[in-house]
Amino acid sequence: MSSQPQSKFTTALLAGGLAGTTVDLSLYPLDTLKTRLQSSTGFFASGGFSGIYRGVGSAIVGSAPGAALFFCTYEYSKSFLSARRHANQANGRGAADWEAPIEHMAAASLGEVAACAVRVPTEVVKQRAQAGQYPSSLLALRAILSHHRTIGIPGVWMELYRGWFVTIMREVPFTVIQFPLWEAMKEYKRRKSGKDEISALESGLFGSAAGAIAAGVTTPLDVLKTRMMLAKEKTAMIPLLKQILKDNGPRAFVAGIGPRVLWISAGGAIFLGSYQWAYNSLSQQRPK
Repeated sequence: MSSQPQSKFTTALLAGGLAGTTVDLSLYPLDTLKTRLQSSTGFFASGGFSGIYRGVGSAIVGSAPGAALFFCTYEYSKSFLSARRHANQANGRGAADWEAPIEHMAAASLGEVAACAVRVPTEVVKQRAQAGQYPSSLLALRAILSHHRTIGIPGVWMELYRGWFVTIMREVPFTVIQFPLWEAMKEYKRRKSGKDEISALESGLFGSAAGAIAAGVTTPLDVLKTRMMLAKEKTAMIPLLKQILKDNGPRAFVAGIGPRVLWISAGGAIFLGSYQWAYNSLSQQRPK
């Protein structure tokens, strides 16, 4: 077996972990403000502008493995689908122009599902600390774990993964918009410049533009996810949706759109820029 797939896997693992940690720590205050704007108790009741790094511990723990899982799955799936398309072309079956974007959408969707195995529990803990329900992410986690006497281990597990489905519903559309746009911009740049390698700065700029568009479109799903994770009692998605409309009206579903677009636009630049930098650096070092 060639060492190239393993080297590429390791490169994506390390680059993704670095990118995830970098963006989550640098933009954590914007994430906190967005969560508080979306909270059902209101912005100032949730903490306002104070304690904007509350809950950062869970972000530190979850950032690297979540991002690493995403990029490993994304790069592997993208390479697998691309290789299959090129094999079909070599066999004379041809391939349509739309197949490459579909490959990017499928690979990104699989990457998000894998990343949510880590992302959802850390989001539940982090957002409860951000919204002022607990002074820290550690206390939020302890409170969830303490329920094992009444709801058992399976109940605690379900509590940690509360909002799993709606998170997938948010992340997959977001990624299906962001990553094909990012890949299309990179491909356009390659064709214009005649160079195969994309710089970290170029990748960051493309990631910022693609992330801003995707963030704006998926904000309603982000509001729904935040409300579900912060609810004191587990609530099904449709009843919660109706309750939000009844209590706050349709405008509630664009709550926090400003910080979210700003956060993800800046985050896309840092995340995909630092990923590209690490990927380029590690690719030059790995054996050919």
